[in-house]
Amino acid sequence: MRDYRWLHEYCLNRFGSAAALEARLPVPKSADELRQLSDDRYLSMIALRVFRAGLKHSLVDAKWPAFEEVFFGFDPHKVVLMGAEHLERLMQDARLIRHLGKLKSVPRNAQFVLDVTREQGSFGALIADWPVTDIVGLWKYLAKHGSQLGGLSAPRLLRMLGKDTFIPTDDMVAALKAQEVVDKAPTSQKELAAVQAAFNQWHVQSGRPLCQLSVMLAHTVNH
Repeated sequence: MRDYRWLHEYCLNRFGSAAALEARLPVPKSADELRQLSDDRYLSMIALRVFRAGLKHSLVDAKWPAFEEVFFGFDPHKVVLMGAEHLERLMQDARLIRHLGKLKSVPRNAQFVLDVTREQGSFGALIADWPVTDIVGLWKYLAKHGSQLGGLSAPRLLRMLGKDTFIPTDDMVAALKAQEVVDKAPTSQKELAAVQAAFNQWHVQSGRPLCQLSVMLAHTVNH
């Protein structure tokens, strides 16, 4: 595994200047910003991530105002009361993406948000306070306790929220294989721990957030 200096020089050569490189890199939100986001906005973003999975994002986003309306602004206290009959009625609403499994995930995730809030004070506190040095642990927590948040949905949700995370996209996995960190897409706890350790090392060497390192690493793959 090569050090951060190599990664930085590679990306500088690829993009031509430090300014061009920085312009391509995401900036995570601060812990305070994540903590200030209300529970209804977290539930909305969770639902948006679930519905985006496997679908064109622009299609889902165009329909989202209707989702905000029928799910009471994603107030978790209201959404959690939505039963099977209510969801069946939503299946007749042409403004929505009528996928019953995804619709059912919304009240389930409302319960998840309420459970976390009861324990942590707010869902934002959970997200804000989780250490990025164990971000794969947060992926596992979201997948275990949330609904339809397995696979890449948890890291993609965190990126949408602004929580610092890497995402094991195809390009990033190819780069990790080239660096001999893993030999396939990481799924086991051992593989995920190895990826986390590599990112932690690059973070210590560079001071950069994981999301920036993730994007830089993906750009080392030649197309």
